Amino acid sequence: MENVFSFRRFALAVTALLAVLFGGMFAFHAVLHETWLQSFYRAVVTVSLTGLDSVPPNDSARIVTIVLVLAGITIFAYIGSLVVEAIARGVIGDVWAERRRRRAIESLRDHYIICGFGRVGRRVADEFGHEGAEFVVLDFSVEAKEAAAEAGALFIEGNGTDDDDLHAAGLERARGLVAASDDDADNLYITLSARAQNERLLIVARASTEDAAKKLQLAGADRVVQPYQAAGRVMANLLLRPQVTAFVDVVTTASGHDLRFEEIEVTAESGQGGKSIRDLDIRRQTGALVVALRKRDGSFDTTPTPEAVLDVGDVLIAAGTEEELRLLERIFAPREAVAR
Repeated sequence: MENVFSFRRFALAVTALLAVLFGGMFAFHAVLHETWLQSFYRAVVTVSLTGLDSVPPNDSARIVTIVLVLAGITIFAYIGSLVVEAIARGVIGDVWAERRRRRAIESLRDHYIICGFGRVGRRVADEFGHEGAEFVVLDFSVEAKEAAAEAGALFIEGNGTDDDDLHAAGLERARGLVAASDDDADNLYITLSARAQNERLLIVARASTEDAAKKLQLAGADRVVQPYQAAGRVMANLLLRPQVTAFVDVVTTASGHDLRFEEIEVTAESGQGGKSIRDLDIRRQTGALVVALRKRDGSFDTTPTPEAVLDVGDVLIAAGTEEELRLLERIFAPREAVAR
């Protein structure tokens, strides 16, 4: 979209107006022999179409008056068109953009909300973008708004601690929320507000201290991440176990292409409940590897054997390429979807 208001064109119009005014002053001074101030005054009232003090006394002055009136009409009409264009394009354009944005957000289902678009929030958005996950950014800072616009992300100017702003982001329809503010207190209020409005929401919150992490868990956060603690652990592991850390980074980064981790829930609709990993022949059928199994009671089987039985509600943690994981998802997809 072009600039809403062209200062270059406006400057040219003003320059033309000044040129006409001074030109009229010199012309009136030459043909009527009036003082410079009186000539300038006559030029101003003529060009601005406010009227004349008196009828021009001779034909030369009348010709100058006619030229100035026509020039004034043209210049002011041009300036008026610039102003109207700026208002129309700016206001109408903003209205349409706002309407499109709201419609896009209202159409979202099972999306994610990022509250706080600083360094952590932007990194989360990058990962969502690589995965193709839909999300909405909720923040109030100018820098966050500019960053969201540059990333092409849906943005709501507001605060995650405000219930109305969370509602505008589609909290009731959302799958998850990230409380990524730099302030622990804000993240606590965001978590409390979000949990009160949506009990099924998966909430991941950022904390800067162990004490804040405990409070966030009590407030309803499903997971709490401490960036400084996590960064220290990664840096130590890069020195102590560099190859293991490199492998984990590959499979847990959305932009990685060689290998990925994925979690897949065993649902009743898939018809695979009660079967073992060997019965499904997952490794041969898909090429993916089941590396862990989260049972319905929350416990983990970190070394599942082929005889491990999959119950409805269990979650498989699998590793493989994108194609292998897609084949694995098809095995546990609802039967109706597979048939279609």
